[in-house]
Amino acid sequence: MSRTEAPPLPDPLRVPVADSHTHLDMQDGTVEEALARAAAVNVTTVVQVGCDVPGSHWAAETAAAHTAVHASVALHPNEAPRIVHGDPGGTARQGAREPGGRAALDDALAEIDALAALDHVRAVGETGLDFFRTGPEGVAAQEESFRAHIEIAKRHGKALVIHDRNAHADVLRVLADAGAPERTVFHCYSGDAEMARICAAAGYFMSFAGNVTFKNAQPLRDALAVAPTRLVLVETDAPFLTPAPYRGRPNAPYLIPVTLRAMAAVKGLEEDALAAAVYDNTARAFDF
Repeated sequence: MSRTEAPPLPDPLRVPVADSHTHLDMQDGTVEEALARAAAVNVTTVVQVGCDVPGSHWAAETAAAHTAVHASVALHPNEAPRIVHGDPGGTARQGAREPGGRAALDDALAEIDALAALDHVRAVGETGLDFFRTGPEGVAAQEESFRAHIEIAKRHGKALVIHDRNAHADVLRVLADAGAPERTVFHCYSGDAEMARICAAAGYFMSFAGNVTFKNAQPLRDALAVAPTRLVLVETDAPFLTPAPYRGRPNAPYLIPVTLRAMAAVKGLEEDALAAAVYDNTARAFDF
């Protein structure tokens, strides 16, 4: 089986569900094709997430054109240091970049702020901290950007979508210090059960992705087990984090049923009950 071949459609869910975090702009095929495949398995709603200024504009435009799509706009945590300090080597998706300094970050944040005012933009994110790809020299820019996104979300009454990689304590510190928005979502939840209890006490939503199905992910399953069902979401983060048994192949919103069924088993819930709860939670989190 080719690693680049798309997995087959799973059996449809009986109850509609939402993909709380996807990147349609990074997936093969058209938006219409992706939404049709998702609808075929009863994934009826997706949240399209921007990671930079162009991607956030694309998310907003796509949500405006498709009722099944809601937009989230932001500068990814790794984007802020690239804007400020430059990126001579570039990335696979983005070329080399000259340093822009604080003024360039302010300009980019102003664009995100303007997009966040739009009705079909339901959230600000993914923002947060990522100490996996960004070294110590980029931490200050990341935190400054994170705090700015928190303020943007609160100013416009939008949800905040958190990217937290190798930075649990610092993300929780900034949220507590700055004052989290009323609706805060930990995208691709990556903490342990103890952190899940902290998030639950604060009322933060926890969105689980395909990696909850991986063999080495018992701490994630332990976290899911203690997370209150009313705060649990499901996502693909497609094209990344494809659930087992398709790990390594392209992910897309139509694979949500695979992850949701694994989550239902962890929580000891009927598939339909979890699907209904997750849809309701996603609608509350993103106010749609």
